[in-house]
Amino acid sequence: MQINTVIFDLDGTLLDTLEDLHDGVNTVLKRYHYPERTLDEIRTFVGNGIRVLMKKALPPEVDEEEFEEIFASFKEYYTAHCQIKTKAYPQIMELLEKLKDKQIKMAIVSNKNDAAVKNLNEIYFKKYIDTAIGQKEGIRKKPAPDSVFEAIRQLDSSTETTLYVGDSEVDCATAKNAEIPCAIVAWGFRTREELEGENYQFMAQTPFDLLTYIEK
Repeated sequence: MQINTVIFDLDGTLLDTLEDLHDGVNTVLKRYHYPERTLDEIRTFVGNGIRVLMKKALPPEVDEEEFEEIFASFKEYYTAHCQIKTKAYPQIMELLEKLKDKQIKMAIVSNKNDAAVKNLNEIYFKKYIDTAIGQKEGIRKKPAPDSVFEAIRQLDSSTETTLYVGDSEVDCATAKNAEIPCAIVAWGFRTREELEGENYQFMAQTPFDLLTYIEK
């Protein structure tokens, strides 16, 4: 397979966003007088979008009306505070620089809300990545392949030459549903044990392992 396009997940793949997500969730939980969550709990809650994140963070007895109010509050807070402690993982910038030099097309596809995805891409990766797609109305979130197909369309690429890179079981399922190969990163929000049995073709221990895989 000749790879000329790479689609990246965002949280746990390019960016370590866990502490900002943790702070955002707990700020809103505290605001509404609910018990706060640990960092490790938030790590296990992420991957299916921020609506699911907040559903898991809140007690099950919260009714739908109150949830929508809390969720709106979280979206507003997190979009404004999504880059306080967030940082790119080591060697990610060097990887993107090398991929750009090789004229590899790149995009971000995330289950995070679209405004935050575009904001974070603008802050960290605009030199390398033009296409960044988050969760929004009218497009099914991962593991549905819709956002992957939209990124491929915007890049004028094809599934036959595209690699998907992520860190979770959701990413494995997304790539499978899009019928493209998946590379999983070992530095993200899931452990090797949690990913055992998932559908991926390669696990990268470092960003430069990805480069070696793409250059095969």
